Amino acid sequence: MTSMNDFSLQGKVALVTGASYGIGFAIAKAMACAGATIVFNDLKQELVDKGVAAYKEAGIEAHGYVCNVCDEDAVNAMVAQIEKEVGVIDILVNNAGIIKRIPMIEMSAKDFRQVIDVDLNAPFIVAKAVIPSMIKKGHGKIINICSMMSEFGRETVSAYAAAKGGLKMLTRNIASEYGEYNIQCNGIGPGYIATPQTAPLREVQPDGSRHPFDQFIIAKTPAGRWGEAEDLGGPAVFLASDASNFVNGLILYVDGGIHAYIGKQPS
Repeated sequence: MTSMNDFSLQGKVALVTGASYGIGFAIAKAMACAGATIVFNDLKQELVDKGVAAYKEAGIEAHGYVCNVCDEDAVNAMVAQIEKEVGVIDILVNNAGIIKRIPMIEMSAKDFRQVIDVDLNAPFIVAKAVIPSMIKKGHGKIINICSMMSEFGRETVSAYAAAKGGLKMLTRNIASEYGEYNIQCNGIGPGYIATPQTAPLREVQPDGSRHPFDQFIIAKTPAGRWGEAEDLGGPAVFLASDASNFVNGLILYVDGGIHAYIGKQPS
């Protein structure tokens, strides 16, 4: 019988990559509220320091590390240091990612490879680093931050869609390969989230109208709004908790209903 205690993350160590701000920060904050000890990384010490300060302001004692998640040696060293200083990682959230909005025929192979490296290779590297200790401990939760582009295509995001589609299948394969060790690997596919990065797409136009992309998203979303980073906290806590112990290989789309909606009929 499931109880509210099954949703508790008390005593768990959660590593959320790239969680100095934004979606990663919101997910880590929700997990901390559920009892988890938060560990995060960023590329530079100044970003880690800002992240630690933001968590402290929110009443959370987080542990920050400088690490490039595309560097396998650096990731292995970080995970070993976390295990020594904080504890074995029970929960991994592969959140770090980038997007380059460039038409495909104008995009260089170098730019394409960079997006694949950060959005697909890095989750492989970090998951590979934490799984052995999860196996020894007898349990583990891996949550990959996928995307609606794990399912859909759209102009200018060929590399991002390719990476996130690959991440969806990596998620399912980790579930298939390590489920017997009581490791659950699931994904979260955020819809369009109101963050500083998407702020220019939501700016009111000089004539007082909404930005064309803002209008497009509102029209395509049954909820009639952009998501907030906090909307991802509950689903993340569920997938990180014992309440989801028989949920494996799922991509949970938190998108206000976009995937369910064909759109309004033109008037």
